[in-house]
Amino acid sequence: MTPPTPPPRPDGVARSAVRTVTVPADREGQRLDNFLLGQLKGAPRSLVYKLVRSGQVRVNGGRAKAERKLEAGDEVRIPPVSLAEAGDSAPPPPAFLKRMEQAIVFEDARLLVLNKPTGVASHGGSGISHGAIETMRALRPGQSLELVHRLDRDTSGLLVLAKKRSALTELQALLREDHEDGIEKRYLTLLVGRMPDGVMSVDAPLLVGLRQGGERHVQVNAAGKPSLSHFRVLERRGGHSYCEVRIETGRTHQIRVHAQHLGHPVAGDDKYGDAAVNKRLREQIGLKRLFLHAASLQFALDGGKTPYVLNAPLADDLAAALDRLG
Repeated sequence: MTPPTPPPRPDGVARSAVRTVTVPADREGQRLDNFLLGQLKGAPRSLVYKLVRSGQVRVNGGRAKAERKLEAGDEVRIPPVSLAEAGDSAPPPPAFLKRMEQAIVFEDARLLVLNKPTGVASHGGSGISHGAIETMRALRPGQSLELVHRLDRDTSGLLVLAKKRSALTELQALLREDHEDGIEKRYLTLLVGRMPDGVMSVDAPLLVGLRQGGERHVQVNAAGKPSLSHFRVLERRGGHSYCEVRIETGRTHQIRVHAQHLGHPVAGDDKYGDAAVNKRLREQIGLKRLFLHAASLQFALDGGKTPYVLNAPLADDLAAALDRLG
């Protein structure tokens, strides 16, 4: 029996009805918060967490935490949500939709891969209406899409979305640090100053802290999580070092903080970098943003039987800035 549609609110904003959704078999093992984001299309994460914390979301009749792993057959109660809150009233602008459609660099039956532009968040929230995942869902309304991993908003490059639950589960297993044949991730970056030749490895634990206003700030700290990055100079330009970075862990701001720890911060980094050098590079070569690009990913699905090699060329603005360095 379909529940009645609730009457309009005095402010004219429609609200969805209470509904109970049975978790399908292909969502087995999915976190509750991610399941809700799929059900409440366009809803910001902050709203989803608020609904869960307040007990309005129920699993099999009881309260549950956002990180709870769901099982096939679980009954999830989803409370009424105003459509304005869920973000349904403001779809992504057409020009932005077109830009993100053009950013697709690979697609098959299981994966959709973007060369994410700088300035685009991986997902919405914290004042961001449309992240990469929300925009791609708007472009593919009939398609199930989930983020496999995340990129910093200012970082450009490869961002992988799963179209099938099985692919998401296998890729997330490959991302775990205890997996011998994981995902090989390589970035391109310009580091301030002259790095030594050869490979410089940084094995330094990283701790995420919060500054006033909820802004994340990461630092090398013995209490943090193990983090390992390998920096290799490709060429030297204008007294700076154009490098390839291979990371073995995927911590928040890892490359940026490890580069700062080396004494050679990422060029254009307004959080962990050198403000005076950033200003000089902006004036001299037009570098207006973080010089960090997720350039390649290598992994294999189906238990190692199906290899993937994904590449995204260096963003045009970064390539132009590099050329001007001479």
